[in-house]
Amino acid sequence: MTPETPYHHGDLPDALVRSAIELLEEGGASALSLRAVARHAGVSTAAPYRHFPDRTALLSAVAAVGYTELAQDLVAVNPEPSSPEDLAAVAVAYVDFALRRPGMFRVMFTEGCDTSSPERVSAVAAVHDYLGSIVTRVLPDAPSEAMATAIWALVHGLAFLHLDGKLDSTTDTEVAHQVSESVRAALRYSIPPEQESPR
Repeated sequence: MTPETPYHHGDLPDALVRSAIELLEEGGASALSLRAVARHAGVSTAAPYRHFPDRTALLSAVAAVGYTELAQDLVAVNPEPSSPEDLAAVAVAYVDFALRRPGMFRVMFTEGCDTSSPERVSAVAAVHDYLGSIVTRVLPDAPSEAMATAIWALVHGLAFLHLDGKLDSTTDTEVAHQVSESVRAALRYSIPPEQESPR
């Protein structure tokens, strides 16, 4: 299919989002425009505007996919983390996602997105609720919202430090060690010794 060819697929929005994700992985967010996505999908340059009025709307749809995939990756590690070691494993999975999907991850957190997009809002809420539930179980006496934000900030910062080459990410083992040790160090002063689980 060539550009300007009428598109006959049954789900054009989904096809455009998939094309956008592929372009992200190839060239980063700077390579992403509605025209570029239309060319990649093999549709007319006007076609995307029927579903996405601007680049921000398209990025919001891409971000929603990213948050959904991130939530799935975290839940796959442990659906109900309840110990410091569980939390450390989830943190490692979070950073692993950032390193595997750098283009997607940067769109999720550094690009302007439409906060009124129901898909994006729902996907973000799923991640937020999952992380909040961990804090409730691991640190039941801590102020849940503040502690959830603090832990998310720690893990999110570690993800970007690895992405930007400030921390060693040459091997999965080294990344896992750095992330899990950082989380353990942060929790060591938040959890009474009797609540700590053995390594």
